[in-house]
Amino acid sequence: MKYLVLFFLFLATSVLFGQQYKFKKIETNNTSTFRGLSIVDNKIAWLSGSQSRVGRSIDGGQTWEFMQVVGFDNLDFRSLYASDDQRAIVANAGSPAHILLTTDAGKSWKEVHTNAHKDAFFDGIDFWNDKEGMIYGDPIDGKMLVLLTIDGGLSWKEVTTSPQLEKGEASFAASGTGIRCTNENDVMICTGGVVSRLWNSTNKGENWTSISTPIVQGENTTGIFSFVYNINSLIIVGGNFQKEALNTNHNFYSLDRGK
Repeated sequence: MKYLVLFFLFLATSVLFGQQYKFKKIETNNTSTFRGLSIVDNKIAWLSGSQSRVGRSIDGGQTWEFMQVVGFDNLDFRSLYASDDQRAIVANAGSPAHILLTTDAGKSWKEVHTNAHKDAFFDGIDFWNDKEGMIYGDPIDGKMLVLLTIDGGLSWKEVTTSPQLEKGEASFAASGTGIRCTNENDVMICTGGVVSRLWNSTNKGENWTSISTPIVQGENTTGIFSFVYNINSLIIVGGNFQKEALNTNHNFYSLDRGK
């Protein structure tokens, strides 16, 4: 395929409600596929994906600049978090698992963390503020891989109190929507596969509680793909990405925080 066709939803103004949406077809002139997505505001957005490629828009998605991360050839950057038009963090799927940081709009990248364990696999990144953030991934030796930063992503420390998962319980790399850092200390993470749950911590990962969900589960390709929550309201979406019928029948909401 000569071109990857990227469909980006862009807005004519900053008013969201009651507005007409339009899709604009953008020729990227590359063959990468993108799973990482971070929207900073109505103007700034970043993409990341296969072939170590990262994209950036500063005009609401109307035009894009694409770059490859030098020295990290053919990695699949499925996890991405951007804080502005200059600063972004990417992490690849698979081992060795790298976390890279740019502070100059992608002109250069610094490797800030590497996990060489054979099971290392990052799934998503989110931040509470400019300094404090969390990245998570599939389990290593049965425990969810969770790391914290307190310096804006310059360094990362593994959380030793991360959840113990069931056999076959992991997660999906879904543009960072499998992890939500909210308020000052709260974080929620979704898992999928043979077991699919929501994991919640109210103290930045020191302690965790799990919430069982009615989403389809039992296979490696099933479970929660994405979620959002606000105080007591929860919405989870998922299914089985190998069976089309189950992709539309397994979306749920809760008004009592999953009870």
